[in-house]
Amino acid sequence: MSFKQAISDLHRDIHRAVDGEVAAMLHAPASPGRPRDHSRDAAILEAALDVLAEHGYEAMTIEMVAARAKAGKATLYRRWPSKAHVIVDAVGTFAELAEDPSQLPDTGTLRGDLLALLGAADLEGDDRKCRILAGLCVVFPREPELAAVVRERLLEPQQALLLVLLERAQARGEIAPGRDLGLLALTLPAMVVYGLVFLNQPLSRDSTLALIDEILLPAAGVRA
Repeated sequence: MSFKQAISDLHRDIHRAVDGEVAAMLHAPASPGRPRDHSRDAAILEAALDVLAEHGYEAMTIEMVAARAKAGKATLYRRWPSKAHVIVDAVGTFAELAEDPSQLPDTGTLRGDLLALLGAADLEGDDRKCRILAGLCVVFPREPELAAVVRERLLEPQQALLLVLLERAQARGEIAPGRDLGLLALTLPAMVVYGLVFLNQPLSRDSTLALIDEILLPAAGVRA
């Protein structure tokens, strides 16, 4: 099942039968008048992200997610017809965690702002997001709809935060007019993902500081 179908079905309560045992589970009679229980959805989606980060999308199965969440396989299939549907919903939860740009540090210098942002960062959580992204990269070329969801939920929020800091710096005169701030805002996220996906380098404060001082600031025309 494609991610295009998964995305189109994201907010529908329509489920299709699948072969064998799962079909029997889906067609089992429901308790009269009993509403579907969504109380475990958050835990299941979190488990799906853990499995994805550890094993990648290709190796990931509904059974692995059910085991990690300590939930029955039938529970997952009644809520999500395929692992594609699970991932679309799971990645969607990142939108709820996006940082408020109005709460960004304002130290008076671009480097100071970036270091303050780095100091407050949850590197373990950010590293996990990068591993989730790495786990999905293999399907991006054939699933552009999924790539769009990941870009919207994982990459664009980070770019937006950096863009706020860069715009402040330009307004202070640290960055010359005419610089492509949107392109500069992609620098850190792109380098972090490249290091993790292609070089297998985990995210760290030292490596991020090096990216700030040796790549982003010089590219912006700002002295460290």
